[in-house]
Amino acid sequence: MRVTLTVNGKPYSDDLEPRTLLAHYLRDTLNLTGTHVGCDTSNCGACTILMDGKAVKSCTILAVQADGSEITTIEGMANGGELHPIQQAFKENHGLQCGFCTPGMVMTAADILQNNPNPTEQEVRHGLEGNFCRCTGYHNIVKSVLHASELIK
Repeated sequence: MRVTLTVNGKPYSDDLEPRTLLAHYLRDTLNLTGTHVGCDTSNCGACTILMDGKAVKSCTILAVQADGSEITTIEGMANGGELHPIQQAFKENHGLQCGFCTPGMVMTAADILQNNPNPTEQEVRHGLEGNFCRCTGYHNIVKSVLHASELIK
């Protein structure tokens, strides 16, 4: 099937197997490997991207379902060599350790902050509930999202 979408501001059109997951299309066809596949069940959130501005888990969406959509991956967050404020906040607050969950956390944070530019700690924790981190204990991730809310203002 023919799939046409915009990824990180660039148009793409490809013939794909109808069963191709969006995560695999991004990683295998477009070589955007920042979108991680951790569980294939939507439990971990490592594959989170923005689809039409909303955080979604790309391991549970078929690429054909995204046809016509605007997709942003972690690679599309930075502006050239300048980190996005969320990425900068993660860097400054040590919001990552091994880095496997980080792209999904950053993309989820972008959705949280788009919907609530001034969240409380509890609101950030609730917003991150679908993303697992096995290294950090979440404290610095939450701190990073709260700091990013200040940087974005």
